[in-house]
Amino acid sequence: MMMSISFKDVSHKHILKNISGTFKKNRITTLIGPSGAGKSTTLKHINGLLSPTNGDIYIGEENIKAMDIIKLRRNVGFAFQSSPMLEGTVYDNLKFPKDLFNEAFSKDEAIEFLEKVDLTKDFIDRPVRKLSGGEKSRVALARTLVNNPDILLLDEITASVDVTVAREIERLIVKNQKEFDLTIIWVTHNLSQAKRVSDDFWYLRKGELIEFGPIEQFAHPKTDALKQFLEGEF
Repeated sequence: MMMSISFKDVSHKHILKNISGTFKKNRITTLIGPSGAGKSTTLKHINGLLSPTNGDIYIGEENIKAMDIIKLRRNVGFAFQSSPMLEGTVYDNLKFPKDLFNEAFSKDEAIEFLEKVDLTKDFIDRPVRKLSGGEKSRVALARTLVNNPDILLLDEITASVDVTVAREIERLIVKNQKEFDLTIIWVTHNLSQAKRVSDDFWYLRKGELIEFGPIEQFAHPKTDALKQFLEGEF
């Protein structure tokens, strides 16, 4: 089920300040802005890792505060830079989300998720310590998809890999977004990446939502703040 995510006057301590806006369903929205703008904090509110000091967040029509936390975590996948890997094999890592709920997850099922990120079945028993950085990023992405979430949160997922691998990860994310009708919210410091992958953007600065809209708006910013940021002045 595709769902939008709405923030209604959301504040969090001194970090977020009266954020109001909607992440549209079945689209990729990038969060951009300087370090310390509140981008990662925004993500953590969507899957319940943080709770607003004030305001409300809705997934569809349902207030996150009223949602069962297990239901929420199943529905909202989260992958971030250098996502920690368990010791052991690729299979151990892929079945971890199912282990949390005491659910069975066969190797054949795990291989299906490897295929979603263009890794072959030969990887299933491979020790994680023998994976390259790019392979770990793919496994992290596959693991995030295991619970079949409707929403995917990505926090600098390609920051620790080289340009070639980053572009491949981008391709895989966009492919899976289209195939599974995912709503994706993606924190990135890479403006070129934002232009490549985004349908929409939010620009945050000092905890405030300064500007948002379709990615084409980059060509004609509505605020001086975004214009200056895109020109490298922040």
